[in-house]
Amino acid sequence: MNVPNAIDEKVKHAFFNSNGVKIHYVTLGESTKPLVILLHGFPEFWYSWRKQIPELAIHFNVIAPDLRGYNESDKPKGAKNYVIDLLINDVKGLIHHAGYERAFIIGHDWGGSVAWRLALDHSSVVDKLIVLNSPYPSIFAHHLKTNPRQMLKSWYMFFYQIPVIPEMLISRTLYSSFKKNLQGWAYNKSAFTEDDLQRYVEAIRKPGAIQATLNYYRARFRYKGQLFRKDEERQIQSPTLVIWGKNDRALGAEMTNGMEKHFANSFEIKYIDRCSHWVQHEYPELVNNYIIGFLKND
Repeated sequence: MNVPNAIDEKVKHAFFNSNGVKIHYVTLGESTKPLVILLHGFPEFWYSWRKQIPELAIHFNVIAPDLRGYNESDKPKGAKNYVIDLLINDVKGLIHHAGYERAFIIGHDWGGSVAWRLALDHSSVVDKLIVLNSPYPSIFAHHLKTNPRQMLKSWYMFFYQIPVIPEMLISRTLYSSFKKNLQGWAYNKSAFTEDDLQRYVEAIRKPGAIQATLNYYRARFRYKGQLFRKDEERQIQSPTLVIWGKNDRALGAEMTNGMEKHFANSFEIKYIDRCSHWVQHEYPELVNNYIIGFLKND
């Protein structure tokens, strides 16, 4: 059973329909303020942003969805339902559902992948872009082909291509896997409490969730144009901030080198030392300051 904490008492829960897929989201803040969309990664859900939502809501109208396949959102069967175009259409639909034409987009991990592509393909809806520990698509594709160190770090992506077996293994080791890969990776062990771990376990235990979350990785490899599109060589138009925990065990910091050429507008990167992949969990105050400062700077 979920253990309530301060964030549960603050946010409002709602759903919207994205081309027949019901997407759950939480919201906090005034609808008259600029919109911020927070996109979580694997294997999390909206709760990934529990340390950001209240602070951001002072200045913005904040929405944090469960990406399709996660937690309370629908979990359509088949990898074809998790191709990148469907994921970015969900976010576009959420912006318009909230009554906005544009939003500040913030993404971590898989949420960052969706944010990158949204900014590339639909720049008109992205006011400013912030990405946390998620490599630029063409840079990631290049490193997966040429960087043995990154290939080794990304072993799980290739393992997840196997049918059935990954689901069986994950379902049998849920708590220990979350404890090892979240709390275990973190330099600040208090970043994830036991209650936090239980919430993640309960979210991914929902029927169909394990397979749905793995289908993100399967879609990336099975369908043309998911990992890299030649048109990604065009530049991102939105002002962009990258925040990167330098001690990420899954995604090497070397993938942040040479990013400047991909941006037509302002671009900056903030590195955080002694910080894992779970950057917004480990250093919430610092990350919040970076985010708010960037979004409020005209």
